[in-house]
This record gives sequence, C-alpha cells and structure tokens, in this order.
Amino acid sequence: MSEAIEQFFASLPARAPAVLRAPISGTLQIDLATGNRTDHWLVQLGPGEAVVNRARGPADAIWNSSTDLFERLVTGRAQSLSAVLRNETTYSGNVMLLLVFRRFFPNPPGVRDPRETAREQARRG
Repeated sequence: MSEAIEQFFASLPARAPAVLRAPISGTLQIDLATGNRTDHWLVQLGPGEAVVNRARGPADAIWNSSTDLFERLVTGRAQSLSAVLRNETTYSGNVMLLLVFRRFFPNPPGVRDPRETAREQARRG
C-alpha cells in the first residue's frame, strides 16, 4: 500500500467536519487490488465525521479499484467519476456515498477555483 493512500485514509477523520456537511450517513467499503492481493478499507460516513477501519464489513456501497488508480485519485491526478464512467473502477450501492466521498479527493495540480481568479481580476480592475 502506498504512503499516499495510507496518509489519505489517516487524514479523513480530521478533514470530515469541513468536507461532510451534508446530512448523509452510510458505510463505504473500498477494495484496492494489486495483482492477487486486495486491501480493504471500511469508511463510515456521517454528518461531520468519518471513521476509518482496515476491514471488510457490512456496507451500503462497495468501491473496487486498482491501487494504482486510487493513488492517482488521492494525489489529484485522476477524477473519481470519470474513472467510474470509463469503467476503470467499479462502484455498487448507494451512489450518494460516492458523490460525498469524492469531496475528500484533491483537485488536480495547478487547478484554481474560478472565484479566486474573478476576485483577483476585480481587485486589479
């Protein structure tokens, strides 16, 4: 398991209050495959909180991905919905959990919020 993925999962509980503002709750199982090995992560999401375990268990949704793709997601080099639509990864269950969970992923390197750009232009002009 890559260090970027380990750090990503370790950071979820601290980041959850800022990311999980919607009134949603559920459990997402993330299965990451490398060759013939699969690592399992169980993420329980609730308003303002995330609990992460390295386990399998009852889940409202299951996300299967290669470890390589998931590392690209946690580093901002890939987008989760695009990967699902291109069938690079599979997802089943409550789709709202994916839509909420993807907010934990960083933006691609070099991407700026268009509101910031507009504010800068307004200050200059």
